[in-house]
This record gives sequence, C-alpha cells and structure tokens, in this order.
Amino acid sequence: MNTPEFTVTATPQPMHPDRRAEILADPGFGNFTTDHVAKVEWEGDYSTGGTWHDARIEPYAPLSLDPATAVLHYGQEVFEGLKAYRHADGSVWLFRPEANAARMNRSARRLALPQLPEGMFVEAVKALVRQDAHWIPEGEGTSLYLRPFMIATEKFLGVRPTREALFEVIASPAGNYFGTPEPVDIWLSETYSRAAQGGTGDAKCGGNYAASLLPQLEGEAQGCKQVIFTDPAREDAIEELGGMNVFFVYRDGTLVTPELTGTILEGVTRDSVIELARERGLTVEERRITLEEWRRGVAEDRISEIFACGTAAVISPMGRLRSAHEEIPAPAEPNGEVTTWLREQLTGIQTGRVEDRFGWLTRVL
Repeated sequence: MNTPEFTVTATPQPMHPDRRAEILADPGFGNFTTDHVAKVEWEGDYSTGGTWHDARIEPYAPLSLDPATAVLHYGQEVFEGLKAYRHADGSVWLFRPEANAARMNRSARRLALPQLPEGMFVEAVKALVRQDAHWIPEGEGTSLYLRPFMIATEKFLGVRPTREALFEVIASPAGNYFGTPEPVDIWLSETYSRAAQGGTGDAKCGGNYAASLLPQLEGEAQGCKQVIFTDPAREDAIEELGGMNVFFVYRDGTLVTPELTGTILEGVTRDSVIELARERGLTVEERRITLEEWRRGVAEDRISEIFACGTAAVISPMGRLRSAHEEIPAPAEPNGEVTTWLREQLTGIQTGRVEDRFGWLTRVL
C-alpha cells in the first residue's frame, strides 16, 4: 500500500519555550514527553487481514480505554525504541529506522497483532520528529528518544487476537542513559528467568520487561545498575541483560556475543556493533558462552573487556558480576580500546561526526 500522508493537528497549548529550554538543559531519560504524538488505527481480522487508517499527528494526551480493552487483560502489545539526532549543521537524522520497523513486525507477528507497513512506521516517526524537532536536545550524548508502540484496543474479553489496534509514536528528550560511560556492576539473577524457549524472548513486548523488574530491584539493592540472565538448561549460558545485549572482547581479537536462540532480543545496536567490529577486523562469534567461560576468561586474562549495548545506553562497559554466592571481578580493561572505539564509531555515525559508510542514517530535516 502507499504510505499515507499524516494530517497534522497542532496542539493549542505547547510547552512554554522557557520551560522547554529548562527541560532540554537536563532531560534525563524518559522523564518528559513532547507536545505531539503520531497515530494510525487498524481494523480487521488477524488471519484474513485488515486496514490501517486515520494516520495523523495530534496533541499529546492520555489514551481513553474501556476497562474491557483487550490489551489490559491479555497483554497484546509490542513496542520499539529509536532515536533522532541533531547534527552540527542543524540537520536531523534517524538511525536505522527500517530495522526497527522490521523488528516491530516480527514482534507483532509473535503477539498476533497486525503487520504495519514498514514505510508507514518510518513516516510516522519522521512526521512526529518534524513536528516536534524543537524538542531535540543539543548537548553531548543527547537525542530525541522515540517510542513507537502497538496495542490491542478492541473491547472484548474473549481469548483471541484483537480486531482493533492502535499504533502510536511518542517522543522524549534524552540524555545519557547511565550518565557517563563508566563501568557498571551487574547482578546475576539466579532465581528468575527473563524468557524461555518458545516464548516471547525475541519479541519486544512489555511482558519481557515486566519479568525483569523484580530481579532488577534485587540487583539495585546490591548496588548493581543492571541484571543479567542465564539459561540453566544450557549450562548457564549467558542470555542478555534486562534491556541490553552483551559482548565479550577476547585478547586474541575475537568478539563473542550470545547466539540468537529465540530467547534473546535481536538488538539493532547489537547488529550495528557486529558490522562495525567486522569492519575493524575482529572475528565475531555468535555462540553460546557460559557463566563458567566468563569466570575463567576473566581469571585467566583472556577476556579483556565486556560491554552491554542497546538503543538507550548505546554502549556501556560492564564491571563486576555479582551474585548471592560469588563475585567475578571486572575484566582488566573494562573501558578498553575496543569498547571505546565501538562507542565512538557508533555515536559518531549517529551524530554526524563520523562518516556513515553503512547507509544507516535517514534524514528528516
């Protein structure tokens, strides 16, 4: 289908420029939202198809949902996360929005939600960024974080795929997720699982993140900023953090990340890191890596760096791994050469300081 034009209804009460400037000076992460949203609605049948309609930009406002709305009872929802960046010349760019559009459709398929044409996803994001471009911060490490999501909106209490859905995009000015790129300590969850084989681990849906919140609180009580999960059925194979993928840098020039088994989210940043690493000449292995290999690799100084990556934090070096029973020390170079180079290359491409030799950027303004 052709990508529709998004009609625009501007808010009659935009944020006062002085208050907006105050927010943009120190936005934090996820604390504030912009003046508008993008919306498209769907009606139909999951098995036979349906129609997307009413593509629009409108004032940011609460959603009105009937208490019997399907998403509230059966969790039929998926979401994405991507960013818009203002370059030094004032232009505005998105980073790999097509990859996010494709992943949202994979997630939607797993949750029995309708497929959104990828061109419509990208245009919705672009239309919102054009409307609220004055909300993009300009400080080091800042961006406009974009949260597209899809929810089941049919009023129905039976257990079947929804016949009505809403796709919406909201935006939030963002600073650095962890503040500074210093190593963060990680808590090992030995009680809880984020996902299981055959479940929704490779879909970006709220239930996966809800499952990580309790172990996240457990980790924070132990002074750790993130929690990591393993698969006991696969010799405690490392899976991922609560919201990020993980990489291990070996001294022999190998970069190892857990293989995609259906329980790990296929991160856009993860894929970008792999391409950058191969360009640098590193040998990239997507395979099982166990807790014991982590333990021995650090003890024997074969693993020199460990980092996590995701849209929000980009690349964050990892320090100690802590659990109720042991502590694996930080690697010898937690913020080492490879981690630093990958972060500088990735953020450099996103912000226009480094040439986009992969064609990852999409211009908005």
